[in-house]
Amino acid sequence: MPFIIDPIYGRVDLTELEHIIINTPEMARLRRIQQLGLADLAFPGANHTRFEHSVGTLFIADKIARALCLSEQEIVKVRLAALLHDIGHSAFSHVVESVLKRNPSYQPVMNGKKFVNHEMFSRYIISNSFHIIKEIAQRTENDLSFFSEISKMATGDIDALPVPYLTQIISNDIDADRIDFLLRDSYHTGVSLGLVDVDQIVGSLSLFDGRLVLGGRDGYEEDMAITAAESMLIARAHHYSAIIHNPRTQGARVMLLHALENALSRYEASGNDVKSIVFSFFTSYNDNDLLNFIEANGDASAKKLILNIRNSSICNAVSRFTHKNLNPRTRMALSTIARNGVAKKMFEDELAKRFGKKYGASVLVDLDVASGIPKSTRVKMEDEEGFFYDESSLANGLVRAISRQISLCVFSKTEDNSTLSHASNDFLLGIENLSPSLLHFIRNDNYLPIEGLLLIFYSAHRLFCNEAEGKIAMPRLRNIAKIYYLVRELGKVEKLHNLLDYRFHNRYGFPYCDKLFEDIQLLVAMGMVDEDLRYFEKNGRWKQRYEYVLTSDGVEYAELIASEYQNELTIIENYLILNKHSIPRDMVSVASGRYRK
Repeated sequence: MPFIIDPIYGRVDLTELEHIIINTPEMARLRRIQQLGLADLAFPGANHTRFEHSVGTLFIADKIARALCLSEQEIVKVRLAALLHDIGHSAFSHVVESVLKRNPSYQPVMNGKKFVNHEMFSRYIISNSFHIIKEIAQRTENDLSFFSEISKMATGDIDALPVPYLTQIISNDIDADRIDFLLRDSYHTGVSLGLVDVDQIVGSLSLFDGRLVLGGRDGYEEDMAITAAESMLIARAHHYSAIIHNPRTQGARVMLLHALENALSRYEASGNDVKSIVFSFFTSYNDNDLLNFIEANGDASAKKLILNIRNSSICNAVSRFTHKNLNPRTRMALSTIARNGVAKKMFEDELAKRFGKKYGASVLVDLDVASGIPKSTRVKMEDEEGFFYDESSLANGLVRAISRQISLCVFSKTEDNSTLSHASNDFLLGIENLSPSLLHFIRNDNYLPIEGLLLIFYSAHRLFCNEAEGKIAMPRLRNIAKIYYLVRELGKVEKLHNLLDYRFHNRYGFPYCDKLFEDIQLLVAMGMVDEDLRYFEKNGRWKQRYEYVLTSDGVEYAELIASEYQNELTIIENYLILNKHSIPRDMVSVASGRYRK
């Protein structure tokens, strides 16, 4: 039996089919794509590759599948999906992916679909592009639909498969992919990200109603299942703060990004098909190929950036802003901008241009936010099922900690930074002045459901709030499930359908939307909404629930954006007036001066 020796897991045995696939050019390319991009410039040991990670994900996925006692055919599928899940990653991983979001005109089109992320490329390669796919299918007595199913499992397409758990093993809040990259990144960077107890996590997973859930047979096993999941979430939170948002990592990333955009712009101006070359970045290029492309097509400044990257001469961070030194309204604006690729590019370029001109220096700006907060992990406690973050106060706090992670760095490409060293306050003022105009730009081009959600909280606040004798009484909305229901019902109103574009499902027995939960957590993390914890008893168990009240910063931010949504706001307010008796709430009274501080 063929095998691979892995530095973390030791011997990883492969089947004949996996051995064939590993030796294809498509998989060989991953041997020359670093898992963490340019993070090795900050952490010298972090030169592990997407190939290593793919093999490690196969190992963990196999471990989970066997612990769940899946059939041999299901294990074959799970192992293949794990092995192939990153096959569509571009050179230098997420840098090129961000280029597609920042420059929609560069997005390749296949079969009438715009390719905007690596998952779409992975799905395409697995289903269509293996140069020996037909031979593999024939040798394994499988038709091509077999690989189509593998592609959906590998890329998290949970709605396209009859049983969700096959996809969840590869792509979920707690999955083989995350377990491996947290272990592997910690091992190679030398950064202790937190304990990831593989055996405990795997042993705590089970199947319920065709879905993967956490749980245990008795009270102690339940506690250990929650503890293992909490530890993994701690590692996830530290992964961003320690590695991804390391200023040197960000500096190298923004240098590569600007050099690549420069080269692509010149490549297109020369009459070349830029979409075709971008497609190659995800299907045939490796890291060195991409650097060579920039050096061949970029101007002198782009070539200088690449030379500096090769020589480990990274731009200096002259100012760095996080949630700790940005006020809530600015955090909220930047969080929204960061999630819109075109606006993010405009923001970074305009800020760099303004300060470069003002201070006579060459400036680069990078804005980044964390993503991938846990939002669908379910736990099975005795005869009840619930969400992981509802069972664990620590998990809920960690969800908020991940949601609030934002890093805005201003870099100087010049060696003499004396003119920029005392400009932090000036940078901050520029950030606050530029943000509103870019948000207006985004609204003209896209609907922002998170702002529609904030307007619902704002409308409820205005409807129920009253102020007298130096105190303000505000509504605290009970039961997040009722908020889901309210958003869903408002989204059915024709004139609100696009603004409240949340996709609900009933897999848990009630209307639920991953994106809506994520947006609620973002409003909490950005200081727009306060989340209060309440305990209650049910069937002899003490459980917790979360209640929500708009902050004074949330009121101010909502008032700022209200003029952009006059018609929508009127519809929301009229709906709440008609249904106010069905909105579960408590009234909380606070001194007016204290509330507005």
